[in-house]
Amino acid sequence: MTTCLYPGSFDPVTLGHVDIICRAARMFDTVVVGVLHNPEKQGCFSVEKRVDMLKKACRDMKNVEVIAYGGLLAQMTKDMGIRTVVRGVRNVADLENEMTMARINHQLNPDLDTVLLPASPENQEISASMVRQLASFGADLTPFVPPEVLPDVLAAFSK
Repeated sequence: MTTCLYPGSFDPVTLGHVDIICRAARMFDTVVVGVLHNPEKQGCFSVEKRVDMLKKACRDMKNVEVIAYGGLLAQMTKDMGIRTVVRGVRNVADLENEMTMARINHQLNPDLDTVLLPASPENQEISASMVRQLASFGADLTPFVPPEVLPDVLAAFSK
């Protein structure tokens, strides 16, 4: 049985994230979506809320599980027996960053490999930070956020 980890902050989950999860779910028996808890970053949504939103967005994907984690990704994958990380790349800047992270993670856990999936053309410009900025100005988020979580995102920015 092959399992991969798709890690990220998912603050909030976007259609780009869901696309990568769907594609990974076709490639692996199990996709573990790991919601990063980074104490150095102040998220817009709590880790619990991000996990909840991802579970809503992925509820029809039977081979996807969503968890929260803290600490080093390389150690987490060792602890869980996961040997593959999946990451999405939208552009050259993402590629350079992900290549660096893949090399570091492999150095920390030599059994760990990283699979980089290019963003689908319709999702290349979507980022969680862009969604947060658009939401703060009251823009229509329908083209960027899964419909299952749209009410949660709108509620967070209506205050």
